[in-house]
Amino acid sequence: MNVQGRCHCGAIQYEAEVEAGSIGICHCADCQMLTGSAFRANIPAPAEHFRLLSGMPRKYVKTGDSGVERVHAFCENCGTPVYSCAVDSPTVYSLRVGALAQRYELGRPLREIWTKRKLEWIDAFKCADECEGQP
Repeated sequence: MNVQGRCHCGAIQYEAEVEAGSIGICHCADCQMLTGSAFRANIPAPAEHFRLLSGMPRKYVKTGDSGVERVHAFCENCGTPVYSCAVDSPTVYSLRVGALAQRYELGRPLREIWTKRKLEWIDAFKCADECEGQP
């Protein structure tokens, strides 16, 4: 599926090919801090199908507890997180779902990682499809 993304102010715009239904959620402490929220929702995009259309994101290299470094790209104007990837020769870009125009068509997350850091109140919002407000 072709997707288009942009930062909040529009300075950075991009497109990519992703597989609908491949969203993942990360509950690690770093993702909580980097989003200012309870978790981060990502969808993988192969590097050969990711293209910046305008702007150049600012990049922050984060070193995880494992010692692995990851680039976290964001708009230096508005602060919108755009993607993360390997420092050298990325093969996949982990796109931030909230910055994609097609976020409502991508389906539900298939997997969650670092669930030991998951905030206990997150599960309070789980309900069946017939719950009020569910698409």
